[in-house]
Amino acid sequence: MASLTAATDDLVKELASVLGEALSLGDEVTAGLTRETLLFGNLPELDSMAVATVLTALEDRFQILIDDDEVSGELFESIGSLADFIAAKRRG
Repeated sequence: MASLTAATDDLVKELASVLGEALSLGDEVTAGLTRETLLFGNLPELDSMAVATVLTALEDRFQILIDDDEVSGELFESIGSLADFIAAKRRG
């Protein structure tokens, strides 16, 4: 997995938007997503079947490639962990 680097607030907001779209979350739920929001176990829409949809949406939106061996429970622990991962991937 790429080294974690703190993501900007703008990236966290954009990630929340991507998750909202990919998981068909309502606007109110999407607006309430923050860096501290836990993902697995907190968002019922995010199950093992939805992970592939989310990964594809992330790759498309952020122009990154996520390898299978980079996907873990830790990656999807929170919005912050996922945002930090994306920030690190974008930096190369």
